[in-house]
Order: sequence, then structure tokens, then C-alpha cells
Amino acid sequence: MVRLGQKEIPPRAMLAPMAGVADRAFREICVQWGAVYVVGEMASAKGLTMRGDKTRELLELSPKERPAAVQLFGSEPEVMAAAAREAEAFSPDAIDINMGCPVPKVAGNGCGSALMRDPQLAGRIIRAVVKATTLPVTVKIRAGWDDRSVNGVEIARIAQEEGAAAVTVHCRTRQQMYQFPVDWTIIAQVKEALSIPVIGNGGVQSPQDVKAMYDQTGCDLVMIGQAALGAPWIFRQVNQFLETGRYDPAPSLEERLLVLRRQVQAMADYKGEAIGLREARKHAGWYLKGCRGAAALRRQAGTIATLADLDRLIDHTLELDRPF
Repeated sequence: MVRLGQKEIPPRAMLAPMAGVADRAFREICVQWGAVYVVGEMASAKGLTMRGDKTRELLELSPKERPAAVQLFGSEPEVMAAAAREAEAFSPDAIDINMGCPVPKVAGNGCGSALMRDPQLAGRIIRAVVKATTLPVTVKIRAGWDDRSVNGVEIARIAQEEGAAAVTVHCRTRQQMYQFPVDWTIIAQVKEALSIPVIGNGGVQSPQDVKAMYDQTGCDLVMIGQAALGAPWIFRQVNQFLETGRYDPAPSLEERLLVLRRQVQAMADYKGEAIGLREARKHAGWYLKGCRGAAALRRQAGTIATLADLDRLIDHTLELDRPF
């Protein structure tokens, strides 16, 4: 079990924080399908302390997605501390510090994975956040910046020394971004070095991969990201496989499209139909993967603007799937 404050999280699979993807609607769907823990989209500490409405929206959590953490990114200890105090108003179960995001607009500003290059600053940030809040503080890191600076164990030790409750290790370097193949060795090394829980992340694409990561690294919890896109039922499959060694196949096409419809309805409810449907286009494309005529259907998905458009897309997809 991973203990975060009063919460105990079983060794199954949790949902990764994915910016622009793992919003409240998607997190709720994943929990319904068996995700044992979720982390919200990364939010700018500076934006939060400046009372930015868009940033605050990223921290909103619903009762349907518990236990859940919010994630903050930034490069200034005092600003991160102030943001942690602000984040408490959203009643998360934990606050996660992003030290792993590789994208240029984050890392290029000294945040996210760029902090792997400055262990002292990373430590000051963790210390400041831990002191600022009574909530459990977790830290998400990468293996390192590049192949010449694989210092995940060093940063993880610093996190533990500064009071972090758990560390998530994404097994790739920043240089690798999201490339395959992956090497889980760094996760095992961090687990061996720490006494606090270690969450493994990177390259998990199936229930078998989840079990393999547990077996090969000794980690306390496994985090799934891209493999859940358009397939939230992977969490149920993971639970089944870890319990019985077998798992149900993916739902039928009709069932999958009903899940899509529920998710997009929630997106429209939370964000308004215009914004919700625009952001739903990529999700629809993921759900349509493997369908008959998928390429044309994804193009159609890229134009949906209303729930009525989505319903027409779903009807068209089912028509194409019917036998002649």
C-alpha cells in the first residue's frame, strides 16, 4: 500500500497527470474503470498565486475522482510554497511537484525536468512546499536530463530528505521525451535507495507491463499515461490481471462509444459545449483507433463542435461497423 496522509492506495494502477488530456472528465472516467489514484493536470504556481482563473480551473477536483492530487510546476521556492497554500482550498489528497515535464515551454523556463539539472534548487522547492502545507507532498521526476546526467537517484534522495511522502519516477530522460524503448532500471535503483513509496512510470502499455514493472522494479505503485487514452478500461484489465492472471477483452465498439459519449458530455458540462467539444476532438480520435474507416472517422472527429456532431460521428461509426 502507498500511504498518503490518511489515504491508503493499493498496488494496482493509477492515472498519470497529462497536460491538456487528463482533465476532470477523463479522470472521473478512469476512476470508474478502476484507476486507484489520479493526479490532475499540471498547474502553474505563478499563475495560481496571481489568481489566474484558467489555472484555478485545473485544480478543481470532484468527489468522483478520489483519491486525487493536484500538480504544481514552477522554479521559485517561495512561489511554489504560496501556490501550495492556495491549492489547499481545492481539498486535494496530496500536492505533487512536477520535476519531469520535458516540453520546451516548461523546461525551457527552468521548470519541470529542468530542475533535474539543479539538485540544490530542487531541494529548496521541495522543502518550501512541504513546510507550506499539511498535505502530503509528492514529487514526479525523470531519470535525468540526458544520458550524461542520469541523476534520478540523487534527486529522489533529496526529495525524501526534504520531506516528500512519495516519489514518482518516469524512466526516460528529458532528452528521450516519450520515445521507446524504455529502461526501468532507474525505477528499481530509486526504490532500492528510498524508504518512502516509489511510483513507477513510463512505457506501460498493457496489464502484463504493469505486472512486469512491479516484478522488475519492486515499485509500490504503477502509473499509466498514454495507454489509457481512448481506453480507460485498461485499469479494470490491470486489476483483473493482477488478481487472476487473466482479464476481459476491451468492450465492444458500441460500449466504447458510449464511454466516449459520457466523457464528452462531462467535458461539455464542466467547460461549456464550445470548449468541451473542441478539446474532445483528440479524445474522440483515440477512441476511434482500430475502427473500420478510422482515418476518415478521425478527420471527422477533428471537426466536431457540438454534442449533435458527436452523435452523428458515433452513428456513422456504428453504421460502418455493421456487417454488409
